[in-house]
Amino acid sequence: MDMDISAIFNLYLQVAPAELFRLVQREAGVVARNGIYSARLVIWMMMNQRLQARGTLASSVEQLVQGRFDPLLSQCKRVREKKIGLSTGGYCQARQRLPKLVVSRSVEELTERLRNRVLESIPAPSRRVYLLDGSSLQLEPEPELVKAYPPASNQHGKSHWPVMRIVVVHDLEAGLAERPCGGPMNGAEAVSEQALAARAIQHLPPGSMLVADRNFGIFSTAYDAQQRGLEVVLRLTAVRAKALLGRPISRVGDYAVCWQASRRDGKKKGQRPWPDGAHVQGRLIAWRAGRGKRKQWLYLFTTSALPAAEVVALYGRRWLIETDLRSLKQTVRLQRISAQSADMMEKELLVAVMAYNLVRAIMFQAAQRAHLDPRQLSFTYARNIVLDGYPKVLAASTGEQQEEELTRIIDLVARCRLPRRTKRRSYPREVWGRGYRFPIRRREKN
Repeated sequence: MDMDISAIFNLYLQVAPAELFRLVQREAGVVARNGIYSARLVIWMMMNQRLQARGTLASSVEQLVQGRFDPLLSQCKRVREKKIGLSTGGYCQARQRLPKLVVSRSVEELTERLRNRVLESIPAPSRRVYLLDGSSLQLEPEPELVKAYPPASNQHGKSHWPVMRIVVVHDLEAGLAERPCGGPMNGAEAVSEQALAARAIQHLPPGSMLVADRNFGIFSTAYDAQQRGLEVVLRLTAVRAKALLGRPISRVGDYAVCWQASRRDGKKKGQRPWPDGAHVQGRLIAWRAGRGKRKQWLYLFTTSALPAAEVVALYGRRWLIETDLRSLKQTVRLQRISAQSADMMEKELLVAVMAYNLVRAIMFQAAQRAHLDPRQLSFTYARNIVLDGYPKVLAASTGEQQEEELTRIIDLVARCRLPRRTKRRSYPREVWGRGYRFPIRRREKN
């Protein structure tokens, strides 16, 4: 499952110059030492681990010694004398010493540069559309992580694995991910997806549109988006849609409504009370979606002026973030973060999202060249092609040869098209759990 990483590496070189990291470290008050493992190199090696199927510390250091990351090396004494050891100790310590603030600011700056680079090739739309959704990540059962992210518990006792709840926001067209927001899923300090969503949308540019499912179809999400200057398309439950309209809904329609905070809003633990008269002016769209006997009612609240049919079609594309989350958790191996401290875990999370965005940027360039929708390309195939072509780009002796190799990679990525279904599924879309080869290990009783 290895991917041709040459194009990704070259893109990283372009959007992440050494001056950027020196500036970020200076602003964060961090003294940058002239050694092998600079911030620029360490962040790339962490991303490289996420993109490789065999993403171990040893494999990453082996590639460093073989010269694959030479353009990122500083000219310190050991580099000039070519005395870079195969031991993983130096790299491991460099990852731990790298301040989280430096990683956070570097990833934010890199994501912004990547977004500008991707979007400059397409005409500016009237508004940018973002998809919102939540998920959970499994962490290592280390004491610090167990305390910060308590495992789930029930009548049989506590689970073994700490769990972190996250909320992500993805650009609809390019598929680029914003910085995720996370918190504990269980325990006294547990945070809801709705509370995390309020933090996540603070980074979106005013005038954008937010699309989310009925888990976020509540007053707080609509009100927070309005305060940020965002338009929304939120799916509502049947009960909430009926309460918002004030009467039963028996036919398709587009109704002007004023959504006000109910007496229950703001009463939950950790939820702030709303100011007097808090409301969101918008429309309630009742629609019948599906085919034949499988048609279902769809209730959408929107503050947009788009026609009802366009709002429904826009919400129909919300499913794309489900496949984006699958790519993040499986292909970039984010479903389980192997870190022993909360600080290291957060750095791994940020770096994994940046690695995902680099692949998405390559896919977007390939789709533009082939006149395709970027979502028509396979993320896994694209990642594999980029990783496989990585050595050839680095081995190119001239800039022209390197550009030719990059063009070849982008052309190959453009051919990673997903199959088009010509008929409906004969089975419902469901998630099936995988069986275990061995019994689940149980905790021994004292």
